[in-house]
Formats: sequence, C-alpha cells, structure tokens
Amino acid sequence: MMEQHYGQIVEKVIRRNGYSLTELARLTNVNRRSVYNWFNQRRLKKEIIYRIGCALKHDFSVEFPNLFSSSEFKYFKNNIVLLNSNEEEELKEMSDDYWKDKYIALLEKYNNLLLNSMKQREAGNF
Repeated sequence: MMEQHYGQIVEKVIRRNGYSLTELARLTNVNRRSVYNWFNQRRLKKEIIYRIGCALKHDFSVEFPNLFSSSEFKYFKNNIVLLNSNEEEELKEMSDDYWKDKYIALLEKYNNLLLNSMKQREAGNF
C-alpha cells in the first residue's frame, strides 16, 4: 500500500471546496508561503490538519480516518474555533518570516557582542 501524502490530500480538499490559498492563509493566521510548505509535506502534523479543518469547517476524518474520528470535527461545524496559546505559537513557528526574523535578531546580537569585545580589547580591558 502506498503511503498517503498528507499535504497533497489537504490541498485537494481545499481546492475542491473552492478556497484560495490567500483565504486559507488568512483563516489560519499564517502567510501564503506556509500554506505552500504545508502542501509539500508528506507527513503534515495532525494539529495543522485539524486547524485547517476547523477554519474551513471541513471534516478531515473522511480523508484521514486513521488520525481523526468524525466526532472531533462535529463541534466546529457551527462554532468559532479559538486556538490555545500552544497551537498559536506552533502555527507561528511554521511561518518563514518567524524564522527569518529570529535569525536576523540573533545576527544582530552576535554583531553587538563582537563590537563590544573589540572595544574592550582596544581599551586594554581584555
């Protein structure tokens, strides 16, 4: 039996239901690049599939009966989904911008340490 490609399955459902990538990105509070990354992942995290299903009001237990029971999605058919802080942070970390910003901040700290080290050497404090 061939292994399922979770990202491709999710993408098919999204396109079949007429959602744009921009709309999905907005509903899940991530950028479009993150949505593309999701579609390319063979093993997409259960939490991400669940979040997409809740945002689109789609029951992914049909496509992924091994991951979800249909009862997990019933509540969200008529209700608004609120993420807890851990889920929100996890989705945020999936964003390319998040990691780019983190990298830039780290580089800036490193440069400041180098500058301070050079100043101390020049002053003879080292």
